[in-house]
Amino acid sequence: MALLNYRTKIDPDKTATEIAKCLSMHGASAILTDYTDGILSAISFKIRLHQRELSFRLPCDWRPVLAVLEQQVRQGKIRRSAANDLQAVRTAWRIVKDWVEAQMALVETQMVTTQQVFLPYAVMPDNRTLTEHIAENPQLLLGSGE
Repeated sequence: MALLNYRTKIDPDKTATEIAKCLSMHGASAILTDYTDGILSAISFKIRLHQRELSFRLPCDWRPVLAVLEQQVRQGKIRRSAANDLQAVRTAWRIVKDWVEAQMALVETQMVTTQQVFLPYAVMPDNRTLTEHIAENPQLLLGSGE
């Protein structure tokens, strides 16, 4: 089976706009698109919780997507023309959009809150996400090991 959205022709900035709209409809404010070397790399936004604005950063790394696309070319699942940097960026962002929409469906059914969905992407005081903190310090989740 080929990678989800691998054929998309939708520009990453258009996808970011769609994600921003979805987020804003679910309480996000101050939505910002982040770029690295001219390539859309994250969407940052704020959500209010108990009278405080919490910051979140939803990253999108296209390089692993390119690796999967290249592997699928070698396996004969997709054409060579589908495995390039731009297509990987497009595909990666469409996957993120689909994930955000699925998460917002959980929010709409009140199974979870928007804050719960995005907790791994909460920005800590040092500007790293909670996920980045946990990756560097797994004992925060695992306990002291005693």
